[in-house]
Amino acid sequence: MKAIRLVLWVLVAAMALALGWLTYEWQRTENELAGKPYGVPFELVDQTGSPITEAAFRGRPTALFFGFTHCPEICPTTLFELDGWLRQVDPEGGKIGAYFVTVDPERDTPEQLAQYVSTKAFPANLQGLSGTPEQVRAAADAFLADYSRIEQPDSQSDYSMDHTSLLYLMDEDWTLKTFFTHEDTDETIAACLAEQLN
Repeated sequence: MKAIRLVLWVLVAAMALALGWLTYEWQRTENELAGKPYGVPFELVDQTGSPITEAAFRGRPTALFFGFTHCPEICPTTLFELDGWLRQVDPEGGKIGAYFVTVDPERDTPEQLAQYVSTKAFPANLQGLSGTPEQVRAAADAFLADYSRIEQPDSQSDYSMDHTSLLYLMDEDWTLKTFFTHEDTDETIAACLAEQLN
């Protein structure tokens, strides 16, 4: 009986040590990410076809979203909501940058993006970014934004895109401040955006 108790105590101690180590590693990784630019140097093209790199995002806070113009719901809804949040905290539209990076460069040419981001329900300063498939993948990987092509042979569109639907908020030094999901409230997001202007 004593041997069984001893084994159980050893197992409990080992599990506690393992949990402590995992917690430490998670916190250390989170702190490292928070203290560094949340990406690597990348090059894309904007909606006019001009090259753009991560250097263009420095100097002011930036809201960044990865999506595609043929998205039926998540992308247009997020951009519509972003317009409301920005109107609330940055009514002049010059203090917080807004970018939409396509994960579907095959269809989302600069011309297509220019037409899409000019939608009146979206932020007035929203810019669309595209590039080669390799450039887009590199930019998405820098944000741990996953995406994949989903074939739809029986629909009007040959394929769709499954993608991470996070709205990233970067500070003026191109460091990740936070990201938002559909579970965040309007008040929370507006407050986070406003905090970047103080």
